[in-house]
Amino acid sequence: MSNVAILYCKNIKDHSCIACSKCYKGMDEKNGEFAMHDDIQLVAMTDCGGCPGLAVPRVKLLSEVTGNLARPIDVLHLGTCMKLAMETAGCPIDYEDLKVTLEKKFKVQVVLGTHSY
Repeated sequence: MSNVAILYCKNIKDHSCIACSKCYKGMDEKNGEFAMHDDIQLVAMTDCGGCPGLAVPRVKLLSEVTGNLARPIDVLHLGTCMKLAMETAGCPIDYEDLKVTLEKKFKVQVVLGTHSY
């Protein structure tokens, strides 16, 4: 079972999807990037921290909280909304740099995207 956490875009959430319903559906159906998991346990879901790219301190807090609850994160998905923000909405996050930073600092696998809808 994969302990999964999801970061969603603070600016796009509830504009392109209400209440992350697409992520929940994607997890249930193993759609998109969720297909890589045999079994998913969602341990946390929160926003990226907002612009101009506050994802690292946000993941630090997320890791501390989930660790204290004995539900450590194995895989961190950057939501499809974050991917969309990076590609079309001028998001300041550079995925490749962020991936390296988060994987090295927090020892988690980082995946860009969640579902395909």
